[in-house]
Amino acid sequence: MSGSSTWKPLREELARWREAGRVARFWWRDDDAIEPTAALDRLLGLSSAHEIPVTVAVIPAKTGPALSQRLSGASGVSVAVHGWSHENYAPPKEKKQELGRHRLAEAVLGELYDGFLTLNRLHPARFIPMLVPPWNRIDGSLVAKLPALGFECLSTFGRATAEAAIPLLNTHIDIMGRRAAGKGPRVGRPHDEIVSELVGELQDRFEGRNEPVGLLTHHLAHDETAWKFTEAFLSEANSHQAILWKPAAELLKDQMSTT
Repeated sequence: MSGSSTWKPLREELARWREAGRVARFWWRDDDAIEPTAALDRLLGLSSAHEIPVTVAVIPAKTGPALSQRLSGASGVSVAVHGWSHENYAPPKEKKQELGRHRLAEAVLGELYDGFLTLNRLHPARFIPMLVPPWNRIDGSLVAKLPALGFECLSTFGRATAEAAIPLLNTHIDIMGRRAAGKGPRVGRPHDEIVSELVGELQDRFEGRNEPVGLLTHHLAHDETAWKFTEAFLSEANSHQAILWKPAAELLKDQMSTT
């Protein structure tokens, strides 16, 4: 474990879980994969070294056999559908969105179906029927139509709603943030800030919230601050008695068996 005092609040919260004989479920999602890169190698190396499964959200329109070949030798990696092309169709004054009301629903759903088929073909042993909307945004009118395309799960960001048209497996801890001016590329957030959010998520679940904690990373956007947090957190959490890392596919099965 890291010796930094930054991790003290998390260690204390996990000690409370251990003393109570309880275990918190965690899962890991990384977005925007397209092709083999040094950053992807670093991500997969961390997953392998700590034996923690990761779900890679792949952009179907921009990927191909090279990524399939790279992932073929990686253990503990699953592949989800990250929209179609990760294009923004919202006007300048709105938040970015690919899966919104800015185009005909038939066109959006057609692309998502193409994405489903593309990744299922390229990654048959790793593919899971999960949709990860770009920017974690999707128009509500589309959600109820996802099962007809073959999707069994939706993954966005934040607390999962109890009454969803499709099972939700969300992320909650985004290690990337914006610069103070809000311009330029995203940067890794301060570690103590993220640790505080982790503690808050664990406290909610200790009080009865039945939802796995989802870690969100973006390997292509990581600076050293983000990489150092990822490595340090995985080191803190990979063998702790109060944490159980589970693959997304298992969490989805668990969720469907209780509904």
